[in-house]
Amino acid sequence: MAVNRSIVGSGKVTLVLSHGYGGSRAVWDAVVPQLSLNYQLLLFDWNFTAGAAFLRPAPLDSSQPTDFSFEAFADELISLLDEIKMKGVVFVGHSMSGMIGCIASVKRPELFAHLLLVSASPRYMNLEDYEGGFDVPMIESLLNSIRSDFHSWSESFAAAAMATDDPIPLQKFRASLQAMNRESALALGEMIFYSDLRHVLRKVEAPCTIIQGANDIAVPVAVAHYMKSEIKGKATVEIIENHGHFPQLTSPARFVRIVEREVKY
Repeated sequence: MAVNRSIVGSGKVTLVLSHGYGGSRAVWDAVVPQLSLNYQLLLFDWNFTAGAAFLRPAPLDSSQPTDFSFEAFADELISLLDEIKMKGVVFVGHSMSGMIGCIASVKRPELFAHLLLVSASPRYMNLEDYEGGFDVPMIESLLNSIRSDFHSWSESFAAAAMATDDPIPLQKFRASLQAMNRESALALGEMIFYSDLRHVLRKVEAPCTIIQGANDIAVPVAVAHYMKSEIKGKATVEIIENHGHFPQLTSPARFVRIVEREVKY
C-alpha cells in the first residue's frame, strides 16, 4: 500500500508524513522545505492515490481477509517502518491517516514516540451524545454523489475541504483526488464515513498533538476535543483559526511552528 517513498532532510528525529483520502505526498509540499531543515522526513503515497485496483468493495463473506480496512492500512504502516528499520518516530497523520497511526501505535507502541493527528476523526457519523459532523442521510448523499458523478463531486468537495481562496493548494488536492477512479473513491469513502474507531483512542498511550482547522467541513472542532478527552496518553489540541481540512497546505507557517514546538529536535 505504501509506494513512492523517500527520505529527505536531516536530524535525529524522524517525522513520518502520511496523507489522507484523495491526497498524495504532495499535501506536505508547503511544509517539507522548512521541516526538512531540522528533521528527517519519511514521505510516501498510499497507492489508492493513483486509483489502485486493491480498493474494491468488501466481499460478502466478511470473514475473508481484505486490504480494505483501517487495520490493513495500519499493518502496512508497521511493515514500512520495520522494513526501513525505523522506530521511535513521530507520526504525522492527516485525515484518515490519523486513526491509521493510532491503530498502529496500539499494535506496536515502540515504533511511535509521538502522534500528530491532523484533521483526524474516529467517527464521522453523529450520535445522540456524539457530534461527528454527518448524519446518515448526509453520508448517503455524499456517497451517492461519488457513485453518480465523481468528477463534479470531487470539484465541489475539494473546494469546500480546502476552505481557501488560494488556487495553489486547491489545485494540488483536486488533482490528486481526481487521480482516483470512482470505484476506489467510493470504496474508501464507505470505509471512512461508516467507521467507528472511538474505542481505539482509549488504548493510545503515545503522546498526541491534535491539529484541527476551525473551519473544517469534514471534522468539527468538537471531535478534536473529544479525541483529547478519550486518548489514554497525554494529548493536546491546537486549533488553527480560519482554515479548513488541510492546515498544512493553507497555513504552513503556523503548522510548522506547532510541529517545532511539540517535537523537539
